[in-house]
Amino acid sequence: MSWNIIIISGGQTGADRAALDFAINNETPHGGWCPKDRTALDGPLDPKYKLKETPSEDYAERIEWNVRDSDATVVFSFADKPSLSSKKSVTVARKIKKPFIHLHRGVLGVPEKLIAFIDKHYVRRLNITGSSEVEEPGLYAWVTQLLERTKTTMEKMGDR
Repeated sequence: MSWNIIIISGGQTGADRAALDFAINNETPHGGWCPKDRTALDGPLDPKYKLKETPSEDYAERIEWNVRDSDATVVFSFADKPSLSSKKSVTVARKIKKPFIHLHRGVLGVPEKLIAFIDKHYVRRLNITGSSEVEEPGLYAWVTQLLERTKTTMEKMGDR
């Protein structure tokens, strides 16, 4: 098994941004939807993020479109329940019958669980979302570390 994933994300601070920066740093294709005018909590999104703008400034629209346009969604948080902003992703995934998983700091073996989820659902386009950096400070660094460990583990598995 090798890392052969396209990362979809909305570009918000925290988990979303960690996913996009991970993609850029690892030369992994990425995309997704962001609100009109590339709005995020810390200002307009940098053009280096290859995201398309939704017609609306409403965050809910980009959440719905990112879930819709991916094979599956992973929600990251420190807490054992998704944050208010992440609950929308879970609600949309359930409604349109897309696989999703919530991974938090209390879960053991997050990289292995994410790999099993990707494998089980034949995920090629993974929507990565979760809490913002405002909601859970430090989440960006944690998600970055988890994605690095997941990629390394997948590449080792491919060498067998």
